[in-house]
Amino acid sequence: MMKSEFETEKIIGTEYYITDSSGTGGILRKTPEDFIVKEIYGEKKMTGGPYLICELEKTNWELQRAVKEISKRLGISHRRIGWAGTKDKNAVTTQLISLYNIDEERISALTIKDMVLKPVGRANAQLSLGELKGNSFGITISDCDCGEDKMRAAAEECRIAGEKGIIPNYYGIQRFGAARPISHLAGLEILKGNYESAVACYVGMSFPDERQETREARDIYYKNRDPVEGLNVIPVFLRYERAMLHHLTEIPGDYQGALKVLPPKLLSMLVSACQSYIFNRALSHRIESGTGLDEIVTGDRIIFTGGKEDIADDKNINTAKVHMKRGRCMPAIFMPGSEEYRVCGETDTYIEEVMAELGINRESYRTAAAFTETSFKGNTRPAAIKADISYELLENSMKLDFTLPPGHYATTVCREIMKTKPLDMA
Repeated sequence: MMKSEFETEKIIGTEYYITDSSGTGGILRKTPEDFIVKEIYGEKKMTGGPYLICELEKTNWELQRAVKEISKRLGISHRRIGWAGTKDKNAVTTQLISLYNIDEERISALTIKDMVLKPVGRANAQLSLGELKGNSFGITISDCDCGEDKMRAAAEECRIAGEKGIIPNYYGIQRFGAARPISHLAGLEILKGNYESAVACYVGMSFPDERQETREARDIYYKNRDPVEGLNVIPVFLRYERAMLHHLTEIPGDYQGALKVLPPKLLSMLVSACQSYIFNRALSHRIESGTGLDEIVTGDRIIFTGGKEDIADDKNINTAKVHMKRGRCMPAIFMPGSEEYRVCGETDTYIEEVMAELGINRESYRTAAAFTETSFKGNTRPAAIKADISYELLENSMKLDFTLPPGHYATTVCREIMKTKPLDMA
């Protein structure tokens, strides 16, 4: 176990590594081809129907932008396009999408740079998150300058940790913002009902990894909170920030309205990012306390491979330990939301303390749910990643191959090997 030296990781709650190697350094995604992602599905029943199922391969496309481009070219609403998982932008990704009431011929005639659409069948329902079984990754870590011996040591230690199922299942830096991890900070202000502070955070909070002129512009708004002055200095490419400021010039003081100019999914993601931050804090606390990620103790929440959940108590803990030894379950952490829940063990107690420290409670999530028109129920997430990781050492680089369940971050695996600043892993 090692503590991270990076301030950014403290900000997002990812404070520990489970491995002890010095790390390889290097960077991810030197080119999109260095980060290859393919979705894994169960058997999709192609029974015919109004939904055309297509395989979408895209290079360096953010999914929402890709969907909007496809819908624009087809002359349809983007709401007629469904998918099971959101993929990285700076990558080569392959996934399924569903298109309502579209003929195959129209897809075959579609030509979009760095994007390939291939019809694979028809179904009676659009794709949904539950159909995604996982993602396979082929990742290259480039520019490692530590030497072959240290590369091998770092990779092998991570491989063993994956085999044991003890890689901390942190939410990665992308969840919070790579160069500027403020999603959870803005989300916290929304949860507290501090809408002016949420706008100030989203528009004005600056970070060292941004360009100097951008930092200076953000600092001006953060200090003065003047939307007219902000529009004069905030760069044009910061579209969402400028849209919020435009709203405030038209309706002064309407900070709720300013936040609602953000796309609904982005707005709700700010709040859920705060849940992710609390999860990361709780996971770091468990590691710091010395409780193993391959250990079940009384009060632990447990999640089974099929999704069933339970709580370890004096009656079932020995059975739970047997199940874990056989790979059937693992300890998990519950992220509170708007619903009532029972505080069971040390981790739950710590989460209650963190929420009190942050000044939020279940009612905060109910209020945020009404504001964002999104449900924020509690969610249970495995505390660790179990993965079969293979690696190949190249000249000053390393190739990794592994598969993860939906919602798990490949960069969290790479983080254990690289131990470098988060921006180099984004």
